[in-house]
Amino acid sequence: MKQRESLLKTIAIDFETANEEQGSACSIGLAWIEDGEIVRVEERLIRPKDMRFSPFNIAVHGIRPADVEDAPEFPDVMEEFIDDFHGATMIAHNAAFDFSVMRASFDKYRQSYPDLSYLCSVKIARHVWPQLASHKLNVIAHHLQLRFVHHNAAEDAVVCAAASIAAARALRVDHIRDMPEKIGMVAGRLTCAGYQTVSLKKTVGWRVS
Repeated sequence: MKQRESLLKTIAIDFETANEEQGSACSIGLAWIEDGEIVRVEERLIRPKDMRFSPFNIAVHGIRPADVEDAPEFPDVMEEFIDDFHGATMIAHNAAFDFSVMRASFDKYRQSYPDLSYLCSVKIARHVWPQLASHKLNVIAHHLQLRFVHHNAAEDAVVCAAASIAAARALRVDHIRDMPEKIGMVAGRLTCAGYQTVSLKKTVGWRVS
């Protein structure tokens, strides 16, 4: 039973950062998907290692140094969820950003990556809803008539999850993890040995951390 749960585990993820550095995560949002439904949502504030917040990033997400002063740092937040991440299919809207934040944050603390695969809901949305002028998360939310507060990590994760569920239904696949084969996408991977980015090409290469 545990093996089946691991194979079917799907989690949408979103990070907010304190500044322009990818390793400056200050918030994470997560939404668990089971049987085409969002069954759990979590949000945690993260205390960045150097506590440098840029005015631009504060203007985007509204998180200030005082908000995270007593929050745990990245490794402690990850410890709570790391068992969920291992073996999961994860999905993010603009996965290149969110998983670069994850990698850079693990690198900053000299920790190994969890073993997981991941998808990009932007790339999926472009295939499923090509008629939309933009495939930003707020546009997708409006198209799907979803309530949405942009640049809140939990809200972003929930809309990413809902959009992924809608896309899977539109593609007539049983599970979100089945979408890449349907549209010619190669899922990204994280392992302790390195990473592979999401691609729409059939041949991809590995980058070693």
